[in-house]
Amino acid sequence: MPVDSAHDLQQIRQERIAAFRQGIRAIVPALIATGTWGMVTGVAMVKSGLTESMALAMTLLLYAGSAQLTSLPLIAAGAPLWLIFMAGCVVNLRFIIFGAALHPYFRHLSWPRRLGLGYFTTDMGFVLFMPRYGDAAERGTREQLWFFLGTIAPGWIVWQSSSIVGIYLGGMVPSNWSLDFAAVLALLAITIPLANSKPMLISMLAAGLVAWVGQLFPLRLGLAAAVICGIVAGMLAERFLQKGRA
Repeated sequence: MPVDSAHDLQQIRQERIAAFRQGIRAIVPALIATGTWGMVTGVAMVKSGLTESMALAMTLLLYAGSAQLTSLPLIAAGAPLWLIFMAGCVVNLRFIIFGAALHPYFRHLSWPRRLGLGYFTTDMGFVLFMPRYGDAAERGTREQLWFFLGTIAPGWIVWQSSSIVGIYLGGMVPSNWSLDFAAVLALLAITIPLANSKPMLISMLAAGLVAWVGQLFPLRLGLAAAVICGIVAGMLAERFLQKGRA
């Protein structure tokens, strides 16, 4: 192998490792809350009547905490399969928005790789990626891909590990424990550190208000509406503040 080619390969490898490590450092503060939420979800699946093998298959194949928690009461109530799937899809409508926003950065990849990224994509991965590269002049770079991988890979490992622990410890947890409240605390631990700018605060307030009003909507449509309104409010606030500075 020519010396120049070996040097280039070494440089590429170093760039990948550096970007991956930056992604890991960015996601580390949220991993404790992710683990807590995953364990609560694992316990909730068993408490809802799923066998350990069914719960294990659900967490590995679905990998969507909000959709899992939404479907559990319907499963316990014996709801039709189409209704369970519809509820899960409605809760995860936000990932259509995430996918559209991330498409310019990863469209150069083959569709199996994009499909794999879609499976591993999380809310936190998206939230950490877009403020960093949202205004990037060049999209689809090696740094962007490996930073994103650094944010989503640890989250998957922590979620699955904690969820599996919750599944196998579910029988030991008293039924009167407030698992819903524990899940809320875990989500608060993730979201509160993100409130570090005016656009983010406005986005959170808008999403929270719409989610509260949207509790009356069927099939958790209020959650999808809250996500959309939060993103739009944040974008508009950022543009308005930028014009004010100019």
